[in-house]
Amino acid sequence: MTDTPRPRLAYHHTPGAGPTIVFLPGYASDMTGTKATALEAWAQANGRAFLRFDYAGCGQSEGAFADQTLAGWRDDVLAMLDSVASGPVVLVGSSMGGWLMLLAAKARPEQVVGLVGIAPAPDFTDWGFTTDEKIAMLQTGRLERPNAYGPEPTLYTRAFFSSGEANRLMFGEIPFDGPVRLVQGQRDADVPWHRATHLAGLIRSADVQTWLVKDGDHRLSRDTDIALVIRAVEDVLHRL
Repeated sequence: MTDTPRPRLAYHHTPGAGPTIVFLPGYASDMTGTKATALEAWAQANGRAFLRFDYAGCGQSEGAFADQTLAGWRDDVLAMLDSVASGPVVLVGSSMGGWLMLLAAKARPEQVVGLVGIAPAPDFTDWGFTTDEKIAMLQTGRLERPNAYGPEPTLYTRAFFSSGEANRLMFGEIPFDGPVRLVQGQRDADVPWHRATHLAGLIRSADVQTWLVKDGDHRLSRDTDIALVIRAVEDVLHRL
């Protein structure tokens, strides 16, 4: 019995000097967000290789959103690393993308040489839902929440929740030894800021810094926030 192939993924790849900077969007987001396009513009202006893409079921990629799981999206990241961003990469993960970057670094330890997390949200299936919400997901197979960033509610499925629970990381040392920068807003209503400092302590590397933005929200999409994210990327590149 063969595995069903993953949907085809839409992506934009900018050739340039390596390592390739790969942007990983958050949950139910896509590659057209402010941070992804701003980083791409910076990379192009500096002759840096850059890759942004849509997970299956998101944006311009094939697949139904309701059919996707965290492990499936991790496999999408790995497929992009294997087929498009050949050679060393620095992963820039936003929110859920920060969870996927850690999973990808675990799966491709020789290729992933640096990490930048933007309000990273590893294990959010564990801490990001109330008990009642978890029960509802498990009993009915789905949960819809009001979406602060658009008119349609945000859908979470039992399959995604179960996949997330099976891929939790924050129970012990996270084996990564390259430079890591975590940029976190202290007014983030989705990811409590102390989770970033806890994550920093779990990553094995000695070169880990957490940059707190006191008035920063979850999106960190203001011009000053984006400038800080670019600084974080530059800082990681300078350590390689």
